[in-house]
Amino acid sequence: MKRVAIVQSNYIPWKGYFDLIASVDEFILFDDVQYTRRDWRNRNLIKTANGLHWLTVPVKVKGKYNQTIAETELQGDDWAAQHWKTLTMNYRRASCFAEIGSWLEPIYLNEQFTHLSQLNYRLTSEICSWLGIRTPIRRSSEFTLVEERSEKLADICLQTQASVYVSGQAAKSYLNEELFEEHGIDVSWFDYGPYPEYPQQWGPFEHGVSILDLLFNCGSDAPSFMKWVRT
Repeated sequence: MKRVAIVQSNYIPWKGYFDLIASVDEFILFDDVQYTRRDWRNRNLIKTANGLHWLTVPVKVKGKYNQTIAETELQGDDWAAQHWKTLTMNYRRASCFAEIGSWLEPIYLNEQFTHLSQLNYRLTSEICSWLGIRTPIRRSSEFTLVEERSEKLADICLQTQASVYVSGQAAKSYLNEELFEEHGIDVSWFDYGPYPEYPQQWGPFEHGVSILDLLFNCGSDAPSFMKWVRT
């Protein structure tokens, strides 16, 4: 029984995103769908002494941004150094900053990216590797797919020979489960459930921030504060 999840490409996503990756046999970054502004595609939240702060990757928007995530190009090349500077300023006193920074800093300062999906794939893959998540990750832009959303998702499942499609609860509002049933694919709804709190800087605890917050604060103990990833 092969379990597959298909989720839009996000920038340094929260811990639940990685729990979902860890729970399946293959994970697909859904990047051949419409790029959406002011969303998680090119930004995420971190904690600072002054409250929550958005780290936003600047991108090129064409007209009324009628472009896919895969087609979305990065704007300029100075954002990476600025993001790393912001992360350093706010997490340098975190107990595991040096441990995480040893592999994360070179990605920000030494590597070059031209497209958003490329950047998100690189960071997601590297974080998974560090956490010990070995789920293969592919991009939906690698496939030749039909147009309608649920049909696209079912088509990916068929092409990857999945018998179970794992989805977040939010998809219940649009997913056509009958379409999957017609193809012999079961739909499983992923329950992120409650998370334990971990040692976190800067005031009241916040769960919905980038996983980098958990990594900088907990390092190799990070998996023990996640649902599906265990050491």
